Amino acid sequence: MSAGKSPTMSIWDHINELRKRLFIAVMSLGITTLISFAVVPYLLDFITVPVGGIENLQSIEITENIGVFMRISLLSGFLFAFPIILSQLLMFIAPGLEKNEKRWIFITIPIATFLFLSGAAFAYFVMLPVAIPYLINFLGVPTTPRLLSYIKFTTSLIFWLGIGFELPIVVFALAKFHLVTPQTLLKQWRIAIVIISIVAAAITPTIDPVNMAILMLPLFLLYLISVLFAFIAIR
Repeated sequence: MSAGKSPTMSIWDHINELRKRLFIAVMSLGITTLISFAVVPYLLDFITVPVGGIENLQSIEITENIGVFMRISLLSGFLFAFPIILSQLLMFIAPGLEKNEKRWIFITIPIATFLFLSGAAFAYFVMLPVAIPYLINFLGVPTTPRLLSYIKFTTSLIFWLGIGFELPIVVFALAKFHLVTPQTLLKQWRIAIVIISIVAAAITPTIDPVNMAILMLPLFLLYLISVLFAFIAIR
């Protein structure tokens, strides 16, 4: 085993370490979610802007408003706790890294946080203003969306695009462990486009080519950025 790694940790040591990291991650998410309770009304006004305001939504079930409150709080809590959750994941794998590799942990956290927030911002400021009017006015039938349905739709899109924007970090890690190379990534760009189109079809709220193209373009740019990250990793 290479220097800088921990050869003395047993399987139970790893399990205890994992339990410790998971506990800290879950506690941080719980705390930030509770803190988010105070700002849910403001976040609700903010997240309903693409549909024209909360007055254009309706709630028809007794527990619907509570479900919306908790869903917004959880998304907000995850956004705030993301750096802590990521740091716990990286600290769990840190004992298995070389000494010169551990310094990347301190660089990864702010970059990954920035990418996640960029994906969330892209979903809100680019995808939703295009998708919501298209869906509501489809076939020319008057539509008044349900509050819970709208919040599920928007929060899911924001969350998964935030996750999707983590692609450069994932590729960097794969390249660091010699599972992929930048040369291979460049050669397989056609396959990447096919995979990106499938992902875009799964994430995008509509099936029309315009919305898919709006999502595919930044995802492909992220793929190219991932190639750059792979070059950095092997250097």
